[in-house]
Amino acid sequence: MLPKLWVKETKPISIDGGYIIDGFPSVGFTSAIASESLMHGNKYDLVGFVDSADFPTVSILKDGIPNYATRIYVNSDLKVGVFSSFLTVNEPYPRAIAKMMLLWAKKHKCSLIVSSSPMKLAEDDKKQIIAAGSTKEAREKIKQAGMLVLQNGTIPGIPGELLNQGMLHNQNVIVILINVDESGPDFSSSVDLCMAMSKILPGVSCDLNMMRKQAEVAEKQIKETEKETRVLRDSMYG
Repeated sequence: MLPKLWVKETKPISIDGGYIIDGFPSVGFTSAIASESLMHGNKYDLVGFVDSADFPTVSILKDGIPNYATRIYVNSDLKVGVFSSFLTVNEPYPRAIAKMMLLWAKKHKCSLIVSSSPMKLAEDDKKQIIAAGSTKEAREKIKQAGMLVLQNGTIPGIPGELLNQGMLHNQNVIVILINVDESGPDFSSSVDLCMAMSKILPGVSCDLNMMRKQAEVAEKQIKETEKETRVLRDSMYG
């Protein structure tokens, strides 16, 4: 049985035909930092929260306002929804979270989900952006954006389950593969991810100078939250 998640929407949402960005941390914090940085300075409204009885009990304060650790933001002009989370989730949650996002995409008639996954790339592959697609249409979108379609490989966690479920239910999912240098900071990879997303999502753009500064701030906040919630999890489950 999958863990139970609940989604609370706090405002009307209208993004028919739009896009969803998966901002859950996977391996490292690249996706979470990129999604936070992408929204900074743009018209993204907080429209909901995601929670579970098994998530660490924590409130994230932003500009003095309490928030859940996993939030949903929407830019109605761009028709982009973002699942932004400061929580690192382990099994069995990736499957449940992927299913939740797919159901949310179906409910709001979204045409594409964009996720990302760290992968150690060969030196030649670092020069190009590589992505995986759940459907023929998704793979065509990858090619049209000037990226390479991943032919063989393994993608774990939420991105992997999004691909599997997208394939089964004919939901377009694109997972961008980001080379992660274990010796370097996550925000550098996050800048690369944001630039890749801007090639796929119409209207989404990145101000590199601003983003590098914002990504460093987001990285610090996300890692501090992870440290605090790890202590909570350890005390809850021993």
